[in-house]
Amino acid sequence: MGFVVKDRRTQFVFTLLALVWVIIFAWQIVEHQRVVSAARNELRNTARDVTTTLGIVMRSQRRFGVISRERLDSALNELIRANIAKSIALLNASGEVVASAGPEIEALAKGVFVYGQSWEYWGRNEIAIQNIIDLGTNVEAGIEVLQPTIIVPTERLFPHRGTNNMPQNPPLPPTQQFTQPGVPFGVSPEPPPTINTFPPPFLTSPPVVRPEERGTVEDRSRPNIEQRRGRFPRPFWITEKEYQELLQKQGVHAIVVVLPTEHVRAVIRRDLWLRFVITFFATVSVIGVAMAWNAQLRASELEMRLVRASELNTILKEMNLAAAGLAHETKNPLNVIRAQAQLLAMDNRLPEEAKQVATRIIEQVDRVAAQLNEFINFSRPRQIRKSSVKVQNVIEEVLRTLSFDIEEKQVTAKSIVETPQIEADEQLLRQVLFNLILNSIQAVAVGGLIEIIVRPSSATEAILEVRDNGPGVPPEYKEEIFKPYFTTNQKGTGLGLAIVRQIVLAHGWEIEYVPNTPTGAIFRISHIKIV
Repeated sequence: MGFVVKDRRTQFVFTLLALVWVIIFAWQIVEHQRVVSAARNELRNTARDVTTTLGIVMRSQRRFGVISRERLDSALNELIRANIAKSIALLNASGEVVASAGPEIEALAKGVFVYGQSWEYWGRNEIAIQNIIDLGTNVEAGIEVLQPTIIVPTERLFPHRGTNNMPQNPPLPPTQQFTQPGVPFGVSPEPPPTINTFPPPFLTSPPVVRPEERGTVEDRSRPNIEQRRGRFPRPFWITEKEYQELLQKQGVHAIVVVLPTEHVRAVIRRDLWLRFVITFFATVSVIGVAMAWNAQLRASELEMRLVRASELNTILKEMNLAAAGLAHETKNPLNVIRAQAQLLAMDNRLPEEAKQVATRIIEQVDRVAAQLNEFINFSRPRQIRKSSVKVQNVIEEVLRTLSFDIEEKQVTAKSIVETPQIEADEQLLRQVLFNLILNSIQAVAVGGLIEIIVRPSSATEAILEVRDNGPGVPPEYKEEIFKPYFTTNQKGTGLGLAIVRQIVLAHGWEIEYVPNTPTGAIFRISHIKIV
């Protein structure tokens, strides 16, 4: 019962330690994922800040929804030079690059992005993040931008610099020229007759349209209804068709920001190393506690065995004094009785019946003397002289000694020795095996089977078992069989197993009885040291 309680307690402690380790390991995984998520979110926030900054720049620089490419390139290059971003690209409604700064973006070359939604692409050393301007990700609260910003070169932003003694820009290609009303697209427009000053009118405050003029005035120099509603109108010098084409080709709908990930990867590596160190020390701690618990348990078991051996030794010392006096007072009269019975048995003058009585007296005297010798042997303190013992030789010697009993009952006795040498007192080990094998011979029926097995239980310890296929020990007597003078054999003295247990405890071993399957008994001796 004590071993069952210890096993349950040990199992509970080991299960608890394993659970603690699993909790710590899972905690480190969750914390590492949190750090990774925080580091990546930091990059995402940086990309949003860059997008917001570019949005503010474009809102502050544009006029009538148009911004100079040169000014925008200057702002983009400034962000690149400040190491805020690695590359920046502005995309139109078709996902084509309208303006960019920095090296070519790998994600755009691979066609990774899906236009119309925010997206991110993690490369080996960089991250590309797309933010959609149309959705207002970079627009301040209270400001509504219904049309994207158009990016055009400076010469197209100022198409009338040739007037009023200003240097005339060279004519633009037909596909890039703006037209006047009634002039086909691609034909150089005539200078507006009413505008000959610099800067162009769109850099000044737009004229106010009176309510009565609304819907009747078609002059392009006047703002339309969309402007009064807060929407940027198209420039007055281009047609609606050209404006829609520019919105599709040059309008900025999304911004792609490429940021380096060296800092994020360094943070992740440091945190991963920290989690590894914490997990390693947690593992070492759990293993250490488990080993300490096991060592404490073994130490407590050894201490209990030593206490039991000490108590038993004290009792034996007291019994030894009484046994010595009893042997001295009893053996001499027994010897006299035996001698007189022998004389009567050999006297031919006596009838045969008297001789038989004398023979029975001799047998009883011998039986009493044998019991007395066993009692003296049991009460004698054990002095263990351990040495390296070859188990197979001891087993064969004991079987030869009991060969007459084995042959008489036609018993099959075999040995299986997997551990050739152990540490023990050879003479006392021989006595243990003699008592156990003799007990099995007396228990089995004619033609029974006895097995002596020596096998390792660990790297340093072995187990010795004596098995038989006899009736076994009744369950109610399982705890009583090792007590002195308890026996289920009518001819037994009840001291054989008690002497075996005494010798086993003196060696620091343990002995227990286990039912054999399907029938029989197993006497198992454990904690035998292997040499």
